Amino acid sequence: MNTHDKINKLLAAFALGELSQQQSVEVQTHLADCPPCKDELGNLKALLECTESMRRLSAEDQVCESAKQTLLAAAAQQKAARPAANPSAAIESVWRMIMKSPLTKLAAAAVLVITAIAGVNSFLGGTVTFAEVVEPILNARTVILDLVIGRDETGPVMHEIVVGSRIRRTISNLPNITQILDLDGAKMLALDTEAKTASYVDIQGPLQERTKNYVEFLRQVILDLQKDPHIEKLGERLIDGHKAIGFCAKGPNEEVTIWADPKTARPIRVELQVGQMFVILKNFELNAPVDEALVSMDVPPGYTLQDTKLDLSGATEQDFVESLRIWAEVLSDGTFPDAVGTENTMKQMPLLAQKLSQMNLSEDEATQVAMRIARGMFFHQLLDSQGEWRYAGKGVKLGDAASPIFWYQPKGSETYRVIYGDLSVKDVAQQDLPR
Repeated sequence: MNTHDKINKLLAAFALGELSQQQSVEVQTHLADCPPCKDELGNLKALLECTESMRRLSAEDQVCESAKQTLLAAAAQQKAARPAANPSAAIESVWRMIMKSPLTKLAAAAVLVITAIAGVNSFLGGTVTFAEVVEPILNARTVILDLVIGRDETGPVMHEIVVGSRIRRTISNLPNITQILDLDGAKMLALDTEAKTASYVDIQGPLQERTKNYVEFLRQVILDLQKDPHIEKLGERLIDGHKAIGFCAKGPNEEVTIWADPKTARPIRVELQVGQMFVILKNFELNAPVDEALVSMDVPPGYTLQDTKLDLSGATEQDFVESLRIWAEVLSDGTFPDAVGTENTMKQMPLLAQKLSQMNLSEDEATQVAMRIARGMFFHQLLDSQGEWRYAGKGVKLGDAASPIFWYQPKGSETYRVIYGDLSVKDVAQQDLPR
């Protein structure tokens, strides 16, 4: 007997929680690589749930057998239409288990009769649940996806290949730049594919926590929100050209909306908001084979390693202030930008690179300018996820001491920090904030 057949025969006992710890681990390991067994397990759990909820219904024993045969016949027909699944084997397995219990035997007959009449497909895979939708996201070993920071989907798209704590990231408006992140090792390898240069960046300390693995971040939000039973069903809509069913889960500072294929539970689109940070994740490929060289932290053959020390750790308020100065002086002819934040920074990066090249700066000077902006962006990302900040710098001239352009409330503080157009900073009580 091969491993698949062995595990398949254990699924009913696994659904009922009757396996040993070792057997359960073997089943879980197999499920990670076997979509048909995942589907079958979902069918078993659904059947058991309905059976348990209806266990007080009365029926004769012969009705049980009649219902079973009716359902198995319908399941056999359904199997011909869906060869990837094996519903009759699943039902046969769970039937043997549930019929051991006198409390569930009669309810099973009623459930199966209703199921057979309604059609097997409507019970064994017509409507997916939130748990079924998030399961592949939570357990995939590799994830390939596109993500957009902010609600404007015409903005830059980050394409990510995620393998554990390693990420290969490219950005649509910076086609020559590839980032490979090792979040466990707190390192980033930045590659310029045109100049064939490479540099390492340390992302230790608080920066390591803020450097986003959006997949892991999404997983943690899902795990937190699963504790709340109030998950809203959004019904079916056309999402990115696909028929999809939606679910929305909300927490005190986070909200996730997931759209998935109503038959396969494959995720199509995720909208994630934490504080004022909003991210769209789409074009998922789960458990796709990935060449390990793509996420290697070794400098690729043909690249020159630059001896540049790039330190983004310990970003402060002053770094953010200096980034505002650069945006005004370099990009906006003395006027503060229309908006700030990660979304705006990503959109403006090509323009920034062009402006810096026109200033005839040395390599070291250009690097220092870029570092100030990067450190300012990381400081703002922390505020972004925590929630409380406001920007009012659009149209304000650099040096305007009377105009507040940005304010936020530091964690644990009763007062707010207000940055003015001359880039001075003051502590201000809530009642004295700009209106």
